[in-house]
Amino acid sequence: MITRRKVGDDVFSAEDLEKIHEATIKVLQETGVEVVSDRAREYFKKAGVRVEKGHVCLTEEEIHKYTKMAPEEFELKARNSENNVLVGGKNTVLSPGYGSPFVMEYKDRGRRNSRFKDYQNFTKLAHWSDNIDVVGGVLVEPTDLEDRVRHGKMLHTAVTLSDKCLMGSAMGARKARECLDMAAIVFESKEFVRNNAVLISLINTNSPLQIDERMSDALMVYSQNQQAMVIASLCMTGTTSPTTLPASLVQQNAEILTGICLTQIINPGTPVVYGSASSVVDLKTGDLALGSPETAKMFNGTAQIARRYGVPSRGGGALTDSLFPDSQAGYESMLNVLSAINSGFNFMLHSAGLLENYMSMSYEKFIIDEEILGVVNNVVSGLKADAETLAVEVINEAGSGGNFISYEHTYRHMKDMRQPLLSVRERYLSNRQQLNAADRAHKKCQEVLENFSPPKLPAGIKQELENYIDGLG
Repeated sequence: MITRRKVGDDVFSAEDLEKIHEATIKVLQETGVEVVSDRAREYFKKAGVRVEKGHVCLTEEEIHKYTKMAPEEFELKARNSENNVLVGGKNTVLSPGYGSPFVMEYKDRGRRNSRFKDYQNFTKLAHWSDNIDVVGGVLVEPTDLEDRVRHGKMLHTAVTLSDKCLMGSAMGARKARECLDMAAIVFESKEFVRNNAVLISLINTNSPLQIDERMSDALMVYSQNQQAMVIASLCMTGTTSPTTLPASLVQQNAEILTGICLTQIINPGTPVVYGSASSVVDLKTGDLALGSPETAKMFNGTAQIARRYGVPSRGGGALTDSLFPDSQAGYESMLNVLSAINSGFNFMLHSAGLLENYMSMSYEKFIIDEEILGVVNNVVSGLKADAETLAVEVINEAGSGGNFISYEHTYRHMKDMRQPLLSVRERYLSNRQQLNAADRAHKKCQEVLENFSPPKLPAGIKQELENYIDGLG
């Protein structure tokens, strides 16, 4: 978890922020958001919200009423309480890549379908990471598992290979309920799960202006059980949303607010995160441009808009358009991570491993991103000035022309500098093999996986989970 010294930078003036809000209200009142689920629409109707031809049309007063019910921050519980995290405020909670159907093979420089073994390996890397806080979800899509049991085996993997916070499935009501059942096994108490956020799930809208039945059904289950959710939009400029960034942010805002309001209508106080995976499209090629500065600016605006409604926000990540863990992947990922942290996001999916704009995961990129996260965490922690760090007496004693290498003050602080995980600070030697960053990442990844030791899990819990999953098939 990264803790910032400030809440976040604003990119819009107060006046422009209100223009976005007012435009959102106009879209909601004149068009609304189509909610496909009959049951979800009934919740809106019973709350007095206008619903016309399947479209939910929220007023400004209703948005204010329901967003005020959502907590500004909440604690997400892990089975190891030392790994609990606080979502909100100046904290940024980190989760690795999500949803990639492919894995990029470094040596072959080719991508292949992701498999369950990859899911297990990336879970190990996420647990090993000093920066990642949340495991589970669709870290990669294990295409060699049957859909009926896939979510169960993924959650089982997250529990047995890690004791960090967990993500749950959002693929409909049944899978959401089954994830809750499994969480009750892990925490050994249904009551504990009812009273604490132990799962966080990703609920996506369909842009433009729609929430489908599968997502809203999962949303209703998690809301009824007071579990955390990221309500996220994936607007793509010029295709599923207008080309200009402010207009896309207006459409995104309408979609997300509709989902947030539904959670609070169902169960006031349900922890919820204002989320964005919205992207810029390069209309010359029709491809996403996640590494572009425009994408960073879209995320910057998202975080500020979320603060206006007083809810935690999600966005950013180690995002890149590069196909390989090369220099392009590095500078684009650093741009997106640092920009997201400075913008004030409270939850960041896709924090490690992604290539090819969401489509591929890379083992080497995961290690590179771990280095990026460590660097950014160090930078945003800031500096402290006190008598010890100012060292006035030491400066005066050394005087003009002196040096500080032999001073006790130097020895006390010689380990203050962050030591790199991956980067090298060595001069070139012709008689030594000089590996590039991706080669070093490949070597480091192999070391981590070969030496991985999972955290302890009581045998009874492990067996009960396995019995439950066997029943899913």
